Amino acid sequence: MSTSRAVTWEGFFNTRDLGGLPTRSGGTTSYGAFFRAADLRFVTEAGWAQARESGVRTVIDLRNADEIRPPATPVEGVDRLEVPLDDIEDVELWQHIHRERLDGTPLYYPVFLRRKAERCAAVVKAMAHTDPGGVLFHCGIGRDRTGLVTLLLLALVDVEPQAIAADYALSAEAVRPLFAAMGVADQAPVVQAVLADRGTTVEEAVVAALEGFDVEQYLLGAGVTGGELRSVRSRLLGSRLR
Repeated sequence: MSTSRAVTWEGFFNTRDLGGLPTRSGGTTSYGAFFRAADLRFVTEAGWAQARESGVRTVIDLRNADEIRPPATPVEGVDRLEVPLDDIEDVELWQHIHRERLDGTPLYYPVFLRRKAERCAAVVKAMAHTDPGGVLFHCGIGRDRTGLVTLLLLALVDVEPQAIAADYALSAEAVRPLFAAMGVADQAPVVQAVLADRGTTVEEAVVAALEGFDVEQYLLGAGVTGGELRSVRSRLLGSRLR
């Protein structure tokens, strides 16, 4: 099992292992349990083979149905699930997020969490019931939806807020090669400008989203069972909970 957060599988962008992050109890998260990633459209057969060799057994796509092109088929032995997070039918919510210039930044997280607990719970429940092995989850650029699910997972095992924020911030640099491959402009300057207008930074906005947020009660209230929470925790903390 690798003990590096870096992922260099062929065709994967903005991808990293959620292992090795410090918890407030003095421990660290386990490697090989969960991986965050961006759109997998560029993944090659060799890349899928590398992912499987690294322990990935399930891929969870957080995107909406209209974003998904015929997906690259993972190698044999890797399952693929679609668990859309956004709930794009809630037009009022997304109009508010766009109007307030929250999208593309962690500023939208508190708003979304208040309105869409059942969507967040659906992802966690799906993760709890996957087969043994690593779970890789992704959205389009691996920053916003993927970042929100990452926040939930890491908060659930009490990773230090600054470490959660630092992981989120890594995407600003890690997503640039994906933007280049897609032929689109880097979004970082726009995001930074929005945050600067609000007198904050990416890291500060993530930490603010975590303040006073009881992720366990939040997920239990949205329908995740205690057993499902224990299953996710045991994966991310390894043998200490088995």
